[in-house]
Amino acid sequence: MRPFTARDGRPLTVVHVQGRHPPTRGPVLVVHGAGVRAELFRPPLPRTFVDALIDAGWDVWLLNWRASIDLDPMPWTLDQAAAHDHPAAVEHVLAATGADRLKAVVHCQGSTSFVMAAVAGLLPQVDTVVSNAVSLHPVVPAVSRFKISKVAPVVGRVLPHISPAWGDRPEGFAARCVAGFVRATHRECRNGVCRMVSFTYGSGRPALWSHANLDEPTHDWIRGEFAEVPMTFFAQMDACVRAGHLVATGEVEGLPPSFTDRAPRTDARFALFAGEDNRCFLAES
Repeated sequence: MRPFTARDGRPLTVVHVQGRHPPTRGPVLVVHGAGVRAELFRPPLPRTFVDALIDAGWDVWLLNWRASIDLDPMPWTLDQAAAHDHPAAVEHVLAATGADRLKAVVHCQGSTSFVMAAVAGLLPQVDTVVSNAVSLHPVVPAVSRFKISKVAPVVGRVLPHISPAWGDRPEGFAARCVAGFVRATHRECRNGVCRMVSFTYGSGRPALWSHANLDEPTHDWIRGEFAEVPMTFFAQMDACVRAGHLVATGEVEGLPPSFTDRAPRTDARFALFAGEDNRCFLAES
């Protein structure tokens, strides 16, 4: 891991993944979602998404932004990531590689925050963005809308964060209560973290993947790949869902209050992916 700092001084890291041969193409920054980490893109499979990028000649950099479980947990918002983390990460990778432009593959809340930064004009060096699951317009199932608007505020009164890791290791009485509720209502598998992921992030059993697409080593590997997500994030996303598009909290200067009422300040090309089976909190229409 290579350490660097966000624009507000927050410690971040980036993982430079190198293949057997030097890259023949430019840098690609890969950005994870909320409450996971850069290693999310390298499950225990013979060939991963990262391997495919390397085999195609790309110079691959995996970002651990402030939502990463490899960093010290803290309350955060999409605004902070957009204004402080992603611009600093782009500058760090360009300085390390000597390139003047890069491409990005961004996932889930890494996608929302990265797209916020791009359309606000904070990422002029990024010429291509592949956005997965959600970007500017969150569209959620009714169950998810109920959970984020009604359940999350109740949880937020007693807990500063929620963690899918509580499926294996609940911390404190309130966490044990949440984990017990999930055990009673989610019986789709015996993996406690998998069941907590469905409660935390969406609707369905399971919410974020199909068990038919997971072999047992990968299903077990999930146990170590999810941890704290602050309730500050869910509060902001509740406002975004109600508005029908991403909105800023107003705590960070340089970001517009809305990201859809003005022309994007970027020349980057965007590719948007959100499959019809996407049942997480945030599915792009």
